[in-house]
Amino acid sequence: MMGDLKNRARESFLNFLADKKLRITSQRQAIVDSVFSTEEHFTAEQLLDWARVRDKSVSRATVYRTLPLLVESGMVREMDFGKDYKFYDPNYLDHPNHHHIICQDCEKIVEFESEKITKIEAEISHKLGFSVASQRLQITGNCEELKKMGGCKNHPCPSNEH
Repeated sequence: MMGDLKNRARESFLNFLADKKLRITSQRQAIVDSVFSTEEHFTAEQLLDWARVRDKSVSRATVYRTLPLLVESGMVREMDFGKDYKFYDPNYLDHPNHHHIICQDCEKIVEFESEKITKIEAEISHKLGFSVASQRLQITGNCEELKKMGGCKNHPCPSNEH
C-alpha cells in the first residue's frame, strides 16, 4: 500500500515536471527516486547525499532547484523548525493532517495524528466562522532518550558537549 502511494506520488511529480516542460535528467531522476523511497524527513544536504549514492554526478544546485518544484507540486512539504535550514516531509501526501514533535537537541522528528486535536480544530474553526484549509502543529521539546541516556542515536555527541 505505502509503496503504491509513493509510486503514484513519484509518477505525479514526473508528470508535473513534464507539464512544466522541464527535463528529467539522470541527476533529477536520482533526486526524485531518493525522495520517494524514504519515509524520513530530510534536509537538502541529506537529500544530496542520498541522491549521490544513486548518481555521483548529482549537483548541489540541482537538489536546490528541484526541492521547490517538489513543494510546488504538493508532493513534499517544506517545514521550518527554526533552524538555518529547512526540513522536507515526504509523508505529506499520504497524511496531509499530521503533526510533528521535534527534539531541539538531536532533531529527531516524530509524526503523530490525534482525533482530539482534529475535533478541537473543527470546534474552534466553526465557532470563529472558518473552514480549515490546512493546519500545522509543531511541538518542540527534548527527547527522553537523550535526557535518560546522555545521548541518542539521532545525536552525534552526548548532551553535555553542547
